[in-house]
Amino acid sequence: MPPTEAGKTKTLNQRIQPVANKGPQKVAHLASLVDLRFDHLIGRELGTAVLLKELARGGMAVVFIAYQKSLKRQIAVKILPKVLLSPLTGALFQQEAESAAILAHPNIVPIYEVGETEDLLFFTMQLVKGLSLQHHIELRRKHLLPSRRITPVQESVGIIMSCLDALGFAHDQDIIHRDMKPANVLIEQHTGRPMITDFGVARIARGSEISASMIVGTPMYMPPEQMRGAEADARADIYSLGIMLFELVAGRIPVPAFDSSRELLRMKLALKDRLFQQKASEMNPSAGPEMDRIILNATAFDPEKRYRSCREFIRDLDAYRSRHVQKQV
Repeated sequence: MPPTEAGKTKTLNQRIQPVANKGPQKVAHLASLVDLRFDHLIGRELGTAVLLKELARGGMAVVFIAYQKSLKRQIAVKILPKVLLSPLTGALFQQEAESAAILAHPNIVPIYEVGETEDLLFFTMQLVKGLSLQHHIELRRKHLLPSRRITPVQESVGIIMSCLDALGFAHDQDIIHRDMKPANVLIEQHTGRPMITDFGVARIARGSEISASMIVGTPMYMPPEQMRGAEADARADIYSLGIMLFELVAGRIPVPAFDSSRELLRMKLALKDRLFQQKASEMNPSAGPEMDRIILNATAFDPEKRYRSCREFIRDLDAYRSRHVQKQV
């Protein structure tokens, strides 16, 4: 049952209980998502939604499955407890909602409602029933048959083309995602449709509280200019999708071994265009040398040598796909 009005007025510090201390270096009162329990929020109403169960936790927020009473459907609710609020996390959270809310595209998870209570920031969005692209890649790697451990080339190209179409639309609205990676692409269970999520570190070129030069993103998929803190434009997203394409068609990203994210960042900046130890076609001969050229054009160290737009990237992938089908017939 939803809490009473009196219950709703309690602060998050009063209502959320830290997880028991698990070691001498653990600070019990230090607020983080790892430390906090949210089971008391089950049944609580936020806007038009009633929270049903926790779905996932990210770097700064927790996602719940909820029931939207007005339209009688399940949705997702992303919550940022104010006890974790800082000027940066608040701005990132608000920006994610605002960025995605203006992007009406079939391959972008839509935002329905943005709201705030005395203890929470939240927004509601479509509940995508399915797994992330990262989960799909990991499941394939564990397949008993070696031939099934890599995503088929045609399927890989289709996923990336859908993502490019969505990001091209976002770029036309002056929005750069800046954290494209397989974990931020959800694959709808019954349709196979890729849907991009998590615009939390997106840059809105028209003006944003988030610095364009802030170093944010995921090291493996982050372009070199973003690592250096330089301004990232649409070619940053193109680089990230090029890395994702390589991973899909080859099964893994062939870079030298590294022990930490910091080491990976240093290595990428030092090796530049010599980062990959193998070509995609060497790891998966069915990809062919034309795929190597496409990946190189997307992941060039120098942004000036990359595709200038998602449309250019799509054009080459579409031509590749047509020729690839003809070769298989």
